[in-house]
Amino acid sequence: MKISSYIIFLLLMLSINADAQQRPHYTQYIFNNYLLNPALSGMENYTDVKLGYRKQWTGIDDAPKTSFVSANWSLGGEYLWRNALSLPEKGEDPMSRNYMQNYTASPAHHGVGVVVVMDDVGPLSRIDASLTYAYHLQLGQRLNLSVGVAAGISRIGLDINALDFGPIEDPAVRNTIVSQIKPDLGVGLWLYGSSFFAGASIQQILPQKLVFTGVPTEFSTGKEIPHFFVTTGYRFFIAEDIAATPSVMVKHASPAPMSLDANLKISFKDRLWVGGSYRKNDSYSGMVGVNINKLVNLTYAYDFVTSQLNTVSNGSHEIVLGLQLNNVYEVLSSNKMW
Repeated sequence: MKISSYIIFLLLMLSINADAQQRPHYTQYIFNNYLLNPALSGMENYTDVKLGYRKQWTGIDDAPKTSFVSANWSLGGEYLWRNALSLPEKGEDPMSRNYMQNYTASPAHHGVGVVVVMDDVGPLSRIDASLTYAYHLQLGQRLNLSVGVAAGISRIGLDINALDFGPIEDPAVRNTIVSQIKPDLGVGLWLYGSSFFAGASIQQILPQKLVFTGVPTEFSTGKEIPHFFVTTGYRFFIAEDIAATPSVMVKHASPAPMSLDANLKISFKDRLWVGGSYRKNDSYSGMVGVNINKLVNLTYAYDFVTSQLNTVSNGSHEIVLGLQLNNVYEVLSSNKMW
């Protein structure tokens, strides 16, 4: 294959990929929906910090690798839940049945945060950095509705050195755009209470052209496309110290097919939890997590591929470290998602 033909082929594949899903995939998004929805900014009683790494489709060279760090917190010095009946004693299980029965909605408040995601797929790399803001409105005694926005930039890069064309230099390489920076905007809604949550969000609202060649061709039509997410879940008790949370998520980025996830988590005294997830026509996953102490929690997920990739891939790994800073109630985990 001629070098110039190889460049055209690569640009064609980039153009095709640009019209499919462009944001990284996460298995444990339900544990950190803040990655997908800015309306969760400042929802907890502590500063919620997450650091994660995902290696997708092990066994395949140059398969996607994703790293992220996120942090969000409420503004102001007041506790979000001031009603004594709605707060556990220090060190008490914050998600016990008694706590759920006495739960009251948090007062109206503001929340902010920051998200940085680094994603590498072969010669392509992407860095998304956003600041987020949310306003949490109190609806009655047991529900809150929050509205959030995320604004930032995306850097999309192409590593020419990772492309091996042999000893001959092709003029097409000189016309390749190796780095481009685009503005980014996302919005979201989140409705939540003691045992119920539902949300919707859109990422990449701003239409941005993605082109990796300075020479106009029929393959220079790539663009960023909106990503839509809708999710809901409900927590109920199997026993006094055992709770189950089923949830679903629908994701769509046209023209890729709509994606449907079904998830289930079972927690034991909020100290240890196990879970599973199924993505239609793609994979199923096993998850486990432990709240080590009032500051640190650790979660892990493994994806079993059910698509045709299972002949060459050994699955995907994902690990997330969580930190609960300023945890004034010294509880193991008061995360209201799971």
